[in-house]
Amino acid sequence: MKEKRTVADLMWNVILLLWSLSILFPLVWVFYESLKTNQQFFQDVWRLPGKLHWGNYADAWNEYRIGKSMINTIYYVGVTLAIGTFLTAINAYVLTRMKFRGRKLMWAIIMMSLFLPGINALVPQYVLMRDLHLTNSLTGLIVLDSFSESAFFLMMLGGFMQSLPKEIEESAYIDGASIFQTFFRIILPLSTAGIVTVAIFKFLGLYNNFLGPFIYLSDANKYTIGVAMYQASQIMNYKADWVTLFAGLMITMVPLVLIYILLQRRVMEGATLGALKG
Repeated sequence: MKEKRTVADLMWNVILLLWSLSILFPLVWVFYESLKTNQQFFQDVWRLPGKLHWGNYADAWNEYRIGKSMINTIYYVGVTLAIGTFLTAINAYVLTRMKFRGRKLMWAIIMMSLFLPGINALVPQYVLMRDLHLTNSLTGLIVLDSFSESAFFLMMLGGFMQSLPKEIEESAYIDGASIFQTFFRIILPLSTAGIVTVAIFKFLGLYNNFLGPFIYLSDANKYTIGVAMYQASQIMNYKADWVTLFAGLMITMVPLVLIYILLQRRVMEGATLGALKG
């Protein structure tokens, strides 16, 4: 039996459609502007290009060092994501599945950090990185972001792990499994949905991270994609090559679009499953 749609349902559908168009339109506009010449762009920003100039993408790749910065970003994001997600999983397991003195106090301190602006830690972090000679280094940036635990991700993954039956671990201990064996062979496989969700959010945050690389990296050969595009935008103050800049923006969006297309179902499943179990 089909449900009858009310006027309110129709209005919500129209609102959501308009909202979607407001998000998609700027992306489409940037895309077709990237296929123009600069002369066509300044003549009429709304007119569609008569001839597609795909060479703008090659110019953006070479002139603005997008290729080099993309390699730097893959190294920075990939290593940080692997280490950071693993540490988040271990920390969430210890804080939610193990009982020890001071655990509640530790959780309280971690939750308190949610109310503290992250900008407050910027100066002491920079002083520490400078004294350890980790500035102007992608590896130093990886160390900083890998060990900078997020209370939000801990809370998300911790709530997911906390929902798992305690009897599973008790059975493993009876069979002689150690804490590490229980974590790697039981908890990690059962928490895959939650871990994937956290990893995707971490990836988006790392890929779009601008402030950290901008502060700690001074060598242009070590710039991540965010800093490289910022430097390219600054060049527009002296050089009106906007179509090449738009082409660079489209290149930088490709990994994010691919992640969304390939993993959107996993994000929805992980978030929903965590909410239902939590």
